[in-house]
Amino acid sequence: MNQVNEVNHTPAFAPDSLVLNRKLPLWYQVSQSLRASILGRPQDASPRLPTEEQLAAHYGVSVLTMRQALKELETEGLISRHRRRGTFIEPRARRVSPVRLLGSIDAIVAQQSGERTTVLGHGATPVPGDLAEFFPDCSEVVDYRRLRRDDGTGEPTNWAENAVRPDIAARIDVADLERWPMTKVLRDAVGVRISRITDTVEARLADPATAELLQVPLLSPILHYTGVTYDDDGRVVDVARIRYRGDRFSFSVTVEAH
Repeated sequence: MNQVNEVNHTPAFAPDSLVLNRKLPLWYQVSQSLRASILGRPQDASPRLPTEEQLAAHYGVSVLTMRQALKELETEGLISRHRRRGTFIEPRARRVSPVRLLGSIDAIVAQQSGERTTVLGHGATPVPGDLAEFFPDCSEVVDYRRLRRDDGTGEPTNWAENAVRPDIAARIDVADLERWPMTKVLRDAVGVRISRITDTVEARLADPATAELLQVPLLSPILHYTGVTYDDDGRVVDVARIRYRGDRFSFSVTVEAH
């Protein structure tokens, strides 16, 4: 059944395509892809989602799996479901967003999408001592610094530093980093064949730079994420260090039994 645009000709909501990874829960992959589509939708797009059946057909999953994915987004506060009226995107997402660790590149891209991003600066720098083990054949890396803000309130939510191999950085268009997460830029714009990303999340206290950028008190608790991206040759191409406001994010890990 074809989706019909609303009478006022508002563009219909169009979810992104998704390549499913059968090693991961389907509902999770679908929910994260749909989440990214919701957060990255055009401003004039209809707030009404396609039906469960239409979405299930779009993603190639069962209606039951689609319902589970929608339930996840409803719990997060991104959508509301109304009997006989349909499912609608909420004007504002809930303030606390989970930082989830569950492994697919599409899931990571989805989680990083949907926030307004400003590039604070970039340039070549000597390899920091704490990153030397990741870049044994490099004397320099290119450092990118970005600040992300809530798209609705404008409040800072996290700031990121990415240390990228110089040969890879030479192919990065900095303007892309204001539109897309680094992972997507590396994979889709630069053409890096990413084999894996290792994640580490720990509790830390806000240093002066973080306190100023995130507008939080000095030494207040933050979540510190480190993501190390490897290409098909086993080389580290990017080390991301992201500081999340402790009052805006929680930490969630899903462990599958099989």
